[in-house]
Amino acid sequence: MTTGRQLAITLVRSAIGRPGKHKAVVKGLGFRKLNQTVVRPDTPAIRGMIAKIPHLVKVEERA
Repeated sequence: MTTGRQLAITLVRSAIGRPGKHKAVVKGLGFRKLNQTVVRPDTPAIRGMIAKIPHLVKVEERA
């Protein structure tokens, strides 16, 4: 998976009212605002974080 690919991750739903673990994942990915997009490497750790909050984010792969 770590072949230089990157993921563009967009926060599309708020973490307000979500469990603390979900909020921690949102912060760990680097989000500060709603509709913000961050670019992260495509690693198993990042994929695992995304898997915890798929209902809050939109993910696009970049080459």
